[in-house]
Amino acid sequence: MLPQEIIRKKRDGGGLSEAELQFVVRGITDGSLSEGQVAAFAMAVFFRGMNGDERVAFTRAMRDSGIVLRWDDLGLGGPVLDKHSTGGVGDKVSIPLAPMVAACGGFVPMISGRGLGHTGGTLDKMGVIPGYCVAPDIDTFRRVVKGVGCAIIGQTADLAPADRRLYAVRDVTASVESIPLIAASILSKKLAAGLEGLAMDVKTGSGAFMDDPAKARMLAKTLVGIGHGAGLPITALLTDMDEVLGKTVGHALEVDEAVSYLTGGPRDPRLHEVTLALAAEMLCLGKLAGSVEEGRGKAQAALDSGLAAETFSRMVSALGGPSNYLECHGRYAMPANIVKPFKAPRDGFLTGMDCREVGVAAIGLGGGRRLASDTIDLTVGFSDFRAVGTLLAQGDAICLVHAADEPSADAAIAALSQAVRIGDEAPASQRVVAARITDATP
Repeated sequence: MLPQEIIRKKRDGGGLSEAELQFVVRGITDGSLSEGQVAAFAMAVFFRGMNGDERVAFTRAMRDSGIVLRWDDLGLGGPVLDKHSTGGVGDKVSIPLAPMVAACGGFVPMISGRGLGHTGGTLDKMGVIPGYCVAPDIDTFRRVVKGVGCAIIGQTADLAPADRRLYAVRDVTASVESIPLIAASILSKKLAAGLEGLAMDVKTGSGAFMDDPAKARMLAKTLVGIGHGAGLPITALLTDMDEVLGKTVGHALEVDEAVSYLTGGPRDPRLHEVTLALAAEMLCLGKLAGSVEEGRGKAQAALDSGLAAETFSRMVSALGGPSNYLECHGRYAMPANIVKPFKAPRDGFLTGMDCREVGVAAIGLGGGRRLASDTIDLTVGFSDFRAVGTLLAQGDAICLVHAADEPSADAAIAALSQAVRIGDEAPASQRVVAARITDATP
């Protein structure tokens, strides 16, 4: 086969065979396709799309570009399950979710990512925990999943390596926003993890990559359709990202909130709703619950009994973190140098926010990467964020800004003042889980 003929075929709107897509993925992986050819293929898909068969075949080929984990030799005694989020601001759901599902009998090999653009990454958050190994070898990963029930780590070099090269090319050739390529990127890694069920959290709203609800729904249906075709049961939830999820943004602050969530502290209602909803879907997919309501009840019971917190503690210890991390969490706190309130400029209701700009403001504090080589300041961010709909008096704190220095704090306050909206009328309430998608029918 000739790469240029395959590219020409897709450029002209033709469908590619499984053999042709496997050829392309092999070329991406072993370097026999040049950067220009990879870029041309990605752009052809960007404009021409892929049909259902192509999406499944391409995702499978991406999966098979590296190792595919197997769990049947370990005698786990429960289903292998995971969750994936398309990225949000303040989204720390994975941290309590994995141990909650493990406490209910699931096994959760959660391979997470670093922050991307204005969103934070679970992998960066786990780096807050002293000694915690985010990149164990595969044998250690499997051992921890079997022994504890869950492990939150980063992608290894052996899982879906074609995706790394293809994404790097897409990132610099304006072809990231292709639904077939986004779906293949996500699911190739999840299929390589050997899952038996996957709950997808597809975010929509100002803080989401897919801010258009129609496009977010299309992505969700594409993911579900590929999953069905590739033999991986998937349920997708469309969730709101028009405001911060939880009360915090920033790595150490979000881990603090997640630990408080697990150990019986105050739970932000929107964060709790998304976490419970995803846990219920995972338990249903793994046949550990007969209905969504039963799944919610089991997940809540795992929280209330302390079993989810205990499971999290065991995971931290098994991956090199402190054995007393939960009990002595305050000892490991990472305070910022400066904490300043962002105050309401007038009386009124907090009617909304540009959530993306809140994420960008956190990056401005040093809490994210402008370049891949940047070092993140784990201590900075925002805490005690007021919920949309809160009635404020002039001078009330909308949130607290955690910064390395005064100028950075003042710059963040200036950015937040442009990102939030205060009005005289209370806003209409908005459901945090907007839709549940279980099939790919348009």
